Amino acid sequence: MIKKGYADLPLHPGKCPAWLFGRMKKLSGVVSELIIDEYGVREFLERVSNPYFFQSLGCVIGFDWHSSGLTVTTTAALKESLNEKNIGVNVAGGKGKTSRKAPEEIRGFGKKFGLSTEKIDKMVYNSRMSAKVDNSLVQDNYNLYHHTFFLSEKGKWAVVQQGMNNENSYARRYHWLSSNFKDFVEEPHNAICSEKKHDKVLNMTAKGSKEARKISIDVVNDGIFERFFRNTRQKTLTEFYSEFKHFKMPERHYIRFQKEINIKMLRIARDYQPKTYEELIAIRGVGSKSIRSLALISELVYGKRASWKDPVKYSFAHGGKDGIPYPVNREVYDSSVNFLREAIKQAKIGEKDKIYALRRLRGIY
Repeated sequence: MIKKGYADLPLHPGKCPAWLFGRMKKLSGVVSELIIDEYGVREFLERVSNPYFFQSLGCVIGFDWHSSGLTVTTTAALKESLNEKNIGVNVAGGKGKTSRKAPEEIRGFGKKFGLSTEKIDKMVYNSRMSAKVDNSLVQDNYNLYHHTFFLSEKGKWAVVQQGMNNENSYARRYHWLSSNFKDFVEEPHNAICSEKKHDKVLNMTAKGSKEARKISIDVVNDGIFERFFRNTRQKTLTEFYSEFKHFKMPERHYIRFQKEINIKMLRIARDYQPKTYEELIAIRGVGSKSIRSLALISELVYGKRASWKDPVKYSFAHGGKDGIPYPVNREVYDSSVNFLREAIKQAKIGEKDKIYALRRLRGIY
């Protein structure tokens, strides 16, 4: 089972000042260490993969409560802090070019933890596939620009990554957690939290897309796409008239553009002969265009329609003191704060240790 969550956050300009980031690094490290000391690394990974906890942590350590920068800055603070400690968990990846360093960093941390080559390779694969699923199988127009991979000394992992939608100036955060992991392709979501639900989102991970996934494999392996897209030249109005004797223009003025179809990539996939949908999407180069084309062929030729529903199930945010985007929801706000507060209060470390821990938190300021 994979637990996963989404959160939508508005894009804000500016950057975190150095005086604040230094404190965020210290406080996030102390809180993480307390949770790991009391509940273990697995519990820490579960909380990082919980969008409510992650949002609460970003608020508690002092960053803007609802901007897209909360994701980038909080993960950066956790990465610097945890990678300096020896508490059984490290963080790889980051924003932009740094995200592409994740495989190399994962291998380095895996060797440090003494993990087998097979397990390290699997984690590198999981890092790549989690990004591919959110970029290509859930086509919500949020393109990933940030990817962080949390891994433990026992080979457990979590992912926090974020994509940007240039049309609505929002970012959407995705959370993953490995726990009795089954596969990447069907209903991997545990919680999908968003302020925006879109009308048309191709979701190839939905149960309703199961038949479309099967047909996609058959279409690739049998080379059906070759016959379907043999003639890719756009028809003229004259050709429409001679073929149908009559045509009628739509009321809309804009033109609907069909996305380019990567025939070359589909041919490579055919030569590979994937046995499962995961094997198909794992092929390097098979991305959103190929997946979308196969889904459309599945519907047009075989009548097997994929899911076009945005997988958002519910939304969350604390609101704002000035009523933007709406007045503060006190119950939700208090729940978020208490979630983190209880992680510290319930620590069974004795009275003296508890006082010392509180002093450490107080001494940061």
